[in-house]
This record gives sequence, structure tokens and C-alpha cells, in this order.
Amino acid sequence: MTYEEELSRFTDHVFNGGKVEADDWMPDDYRRGVLKFIEMHANSEIMGAIPEREQIPRAPSLRRKMSLTAKVQDEVGHSQLLYRIAEDLGKSREAMYSDLVNGRSKFHNVFHYPTKHWGDVAIIGWLIDGAALVTQAALLESSYAPYTRVLKRICAEEQLHLRHGEDITLELSSGTDGQREMFQEALNRWWLPIIHFFGPKTNVQKDLLLKWKVKTRTNEDL
Repeated sequence: MTYEEELSRFTDHVFNGGKVEADDWMPDDYRRGVLKFIEMHANSEIMGAIPEREQIPRAPSLRRKMSLTAKVQDEVGHSQLLYRIAEDLGKSREAMYSDLVNGRSKFHNVFHYPTKHWGDVAIIGWLIDGAALVTQAALLESSYAPYTRVLKRICAEEQLHLRHGEDITLELSSGTDGQREMFQEALNRWWLPIIHFFGPKTNVQKDLLLKWKVKTRTNEDL
């Protein structure tokens, strides 16, 4: 078939709810867009683990230390699953690592902010992981099938992370004056980054990921 015929068949398939596998024919725009999107997601998972890692030694009990360590391990594991999916689209894991370390690729803006104390762990688990779960759950219907399969596992684990954050939030907000002040200070500091989590207004006409149904909801909707 000609390129135009292949493109027409691919478009009809996606618009009718069909899924795309890694070895299927796909337009270059689709391949590049999905690769960039999944690579940024993978980068965000691994970079998101770093601020929380800093709080492991400051955990108030052995139980909290173990639970936060497990959460950090989960986030790094998510990044490895996503890098593996991205590799199938034509970029090696080594190249993705190199681009991340050397500032040539992006990760989510919210993970550029440092953590200062234990109250940040509550906010990240409750509100930031909660926001991430909203975006990732919306991607479970993505047109790129390998991504949706990995997201099922990631979303299941993110739900546990959300419960982890909620539990710490309840403990701090019902605790001593000092605990409540620590939680409130973290909430004040993180509020704007959380509001910005979903990104700027979506340009529906130019967003190829929406066009190809890789993303299923606009930023405003999320």
C-alpha cells in the first residue's frame, strides 16, 4: 500500500477505538509523540523518587521508614517498566538515561521542587500522587496498547501510594500543634505546584496525542 493508504487505514483503526501494538505500522508523528510522552513519564517516575528518598532517614518510626522505602522502590520500578515500553519505539534505555542526566529530555515540573521535612511526604502521597493517579487512570484507554498494559500495574500501586499519603496526612493533622503546623507549612508551599500539575490549557487543534487518542482527556478536564 502507499503511505496515504497506510495512514488512512491507521487513522480509521484508531478513531474506531482500535489499539496499536509496538510492531504495527504507525505514522512517524505517532511514534515520535508516544515515545516522547512515555519517556517523560519514565523520567518523572525516577526523578519523583529522589525528593522522597531524602526523607527516609527522617521518618519518625521504623514502620514509616519501611513504608516510604517501599514506595520509593515502587517509583523506580515504574520507571524501568516505562523505559522498557519506550525502548520498543526505537530509543535505547542508555540514550534515555543520557538525555535525562544531561538535561536534553524533560520530567514533570513538580519534581523539580525539594522536600524539606516529613510533612512533604504526606502532601506528595496524598495530593501529588492523587493527581498523578487521575492522569494515569485517564490513559488506561490510550490507543497505544503496551502503555495501557503497564499502566494497569502502575495505577494499582499508585492507589497504595495515595492511601499511604492519606494515612500520614490524617496522623499529622490530628496530632500535636507542631505536627499540624508542619503539615500546614508543607501544604502552603506545595499548593501552587500542585495546581500547575495538569499543565497549561490544551491546544486541541495542535495536540497530536489527543488526535491519535494516546491521551483521552484535556488538561482542563483532568
